[in-house]
Amino acid sequence: MTRNTCIMIRLRSIFTIAILLLGTACGKSKDREVTPEEPPVLPGVSFTDKDATTAFNTFNEYFYSKADKLYYSNTEKKDIGAIWTQAVYWDLIMDTYKRTGNAAHRAMIDDLYQGGYNRYDKYNWSNKVVWFIYDDMMWWIISLARAHQITGNTEYLSRAMEGFQYVYKESYDPVNGGMWWDFKHTGKNSCIHFPTIIAAMTLYNITKDTAYLNKAKDLYSWGRTNLYDNTKGRVADNNIKGNKGFSDYTYNQGTFIGAAVMLYKETGEQAYLDDARQAADYTKQSMCDADGILPAEGDWNEQGVLKAIFGHYIMTLIKDANQQQYLPWIRKNVNTAWGNRDPARGIMHRNYKIPCPTGIVQSYEASSAVELMQVCPPEK
Repeated sequence: MTRNTCIMIRLRSIFTIAILLLGTACGKSKDREVTPEEPPVLPGVSFTDKDATTAFNTFNEYFYSKADKLYYSNTEKKDIGAIWTQAVYWDLIMDTYKRTGNAAHRAMIDDLYQGGYNRYDKYNWSNKVVWFIYDDMMWWIISLARAHQITGNTEYLSRAMEGFQYVYKESYDPVNGGMWWDFKHTGKNSCIHFPTIIAAMTLYNITKDTAYLNKAKDLYSWGRTNLYDNTKGRVADNNIKGNKGFSDYTYNQGTFIGAAVMLYKETGEQAYLDDARQAADYTKQSMCDADGILPAEGDWNEQGVLKAIFGHYIMTLIKDANQQQYLPWIRKNVNTAWGNRDPARGIMHRNYKIPCPTGIVQSYEASSAVELMQVCPPEK
């Protein structure tokens, strides 16, 4: 759930608006910095399905709190991670269960829901202390709807629908369109806008209520005009008073791709698929290095989780829209990260190109490659 733009460093409530006005819209929090060492990736690494399970179990060993049923912020295991990132980790659990069918992984879906229920005022969407920004809610709403799809638990669906209704009512601009990022309505940001489309389409796929589909189409049209460069495939981080603020973040590219793919699947309209491919091409050609390795977002802050979100949605383009041309690129990123894991602990880092640091590592920066391993099939 995080954004000079919709991801710099989120400093929490009192600084939120100040950061936004400086152009940092959806930034997330910052802690201590760790400087990793430099040597190169191990050669000849090709991850397996077994490796993917090992990576997930290891991530839990170092970051999951069995008592809290949520994830710690780092390997010191002193503090629980940021509220929005827990929803991303819940997606990680669900993607792992979908891959393995393991009963222990299935149980973790219910456990993390309970952890969130206990910590976040029973998912009381109107609590503006627990929730202080709209996108934090929407990440959870998406995950709640997915949890229902996987488990059939109607409680998850009810909370997702209640949350969507609340956030859409509070955040949507009925006059000029688009979704406000913050409670004071100072800017409209990709980190709330495109996830809302994904939530709407997920709920539509469950309920077949066309109101969700119509909202998704409306939001996509506005977002494509106001939060996107359709000559490049570049997603803007924010739009403040009609001015697009461009900074490249993988999760914004990812949620735009995910929204486009879901609408393409439902409508069959080629324009949605063309947009998704254009955004994927921009990510690969303009945001990655010469070898196609994704950027090392998250300089000791919550941005480390962004590639986990991108990974989930780029794989919907590959799998659901049958765009297999991107698969070698994603596998190369996974193999690079896995080859550079900490040999003692088995955890990975946000910078896939360097060995994982041996000191304190954040769950945020360790999560993305684990997620990629769950959704990206290994080479046979």
